Amino acid sequence: MQVTHFSDLIAYAKTAARRPVVALVCADDAHSRGALTRLEREGVLTALLCGDSSDREGALAEAVEHIRAGRADAIMKGNIETSDFLHAILKRENGLRGSGLLSAIGLYEMPNYHKIFAVTDFAMNTTPDLAAKRAIIENAVALLRKLGIETPKVAVLSEAEHVNAKIPASVDAAELKRLNASGEIANCVIEGPISIDLAMSREAAEIKSYSSPVAGDADLLVVPDVVAGNLLVKSLTMFGGAVTAGTILGAKIPVIMTSRSASEDDKYYSIALAAVAASEG
Repeated sequence: MQVTHFSDLIAYAKTAARRPVVALVCADDAHSRGALTRLEREGVLTALLCGDSSDREGALAEAVEHIRAGRADAIMKGNIETSDFLHAILKRENGLRGSGLLSAIGLYEMPNYHKIFAVTDFAMNTTPDLAAKRAIIENAVALLRKLGIETPKVAVLSEAEHVNAKIPASVDAAELKRLNASGEIANCVIEGPISIDLAMSREAAEIKSYSSPVAGDADLLVVPDVVAGNLLVKSLTMFGGAVTAGTILGAKIPVIMTSRSASEDDKYYSIALAAVAASEG
């Protein structure tokens, strides 16, 4: 099954051989708790509520212990500061951080695009170098393949489709495309540098006579830095009417780190995405 809409995501999450357990840190967050309850009622997962904001340190310690003991498969930020939550993930003594790079990914569904698409990395890596961008892509591709997208089409964004030595993002994009063509980055098709209009609009590609399997059909947009990423994803939600889900990749377990101001629906889909990420295969 290939996930092309958020309704598919919920249906796909229900097919897992085992219901993952999601540990919610500081469970006195009505939207997070409500989203977890909905998904538990629908048979997607089992919720594990860990403490409240009156004892954030204790709630974090409880959730970490559940993960380390194998009683939970994913961890979610509730009514707690992002910095405190993330510190527990990054703290090597807790054993949650994997050997690779942590990166943020968001899924977006918009009325004027024909399928769900992903954006990475808009939160974790400020100014990633070439090696970091490769790891970011590999994290994202692994998740998209779990969503049934066997060979994700990856657009490494820049301001135009030409390499410009004065714009490092375009140079990195070209090198990532080369690494993909040589087989060093596998299981996807990378195009870059490519502008966002060419990546997302078949009409724009036709007008500019631009030919690429990624043009107008991108599954994954790779932004050059956190500023561009932050502006893009906020524009998608504020002005583009996008429905969204997000998670952190690269840890030993999926990490759900939505804003405390996010809607229950955003959290609902983000938890479902993490449940798929936590599944085997």
